[in-house]
Amino acid sequence: MRVVLEIKVVNRSKHPLPQYETVQAAGMDLRADLEESVEIRPMERKLIGTGIHIQLPVGYEAQIRPRSGMAWKFGLTVLNAPGTIDSDYRGEIKVILINLSEEIRTIEDGDRIAQMVVAQHERVVFALVDDLEETTRGSGGYGHTGVK
Repeated sequence: MRVVLEIKVVNRSKHPLPQYETVQAAGMDLRADLEESVEIRPMERKLIGTGIHIQLPVGYEAQIRPRSGMAWKFGLTVLNAPGTIDSDYRGEIKVILINLSEEIRTIEDGDRIAQMVVAQHERVVFALVDDLEETTRGSGGYGHTGVK
C-alpha cells in the first residue's frame, strides 16, 4: 500500500497508534484511553479520551466518525458525527459518545470507539450574486425526490 501523507503524532496512551484494520479501509480506529471503565447510561453522552495528538498539514482535516459495529450492536455512536479536527489543533483527540440504546453500556480501556478519516479540504471565498443558475431540482429540499 502506498503512503501518500505523513502525519506527526504524539501517543500519550498505552495503546498502539490508530491503524487501518483492512487494506482498503478509509478510517483508522481510535481506542479509548482510560484509567478505569466508563459507564454510559441510556441517552447519556460522555467525552472519551484517546491519548492521541496529531499535527495535520494545512489543507487537511481529520473526521471523527462512528464505528458501524458499535452503533448496530450496542447503540453507541459519535454525537457530533463527523467531528472535525482542524490542522491547527494540537490537543488530545477526544470522542463524544452517546448511548442510544435502552441499556447501560460500558467502555473499557483500549476499546475501539470511533474511526478517524483524514481528508483534504478547500478554503473558499464567497462571491455575492443576485441569482443562482437554474437546475432541474431547483430549491426542492428535504424529501423532494421521494423515498422510492
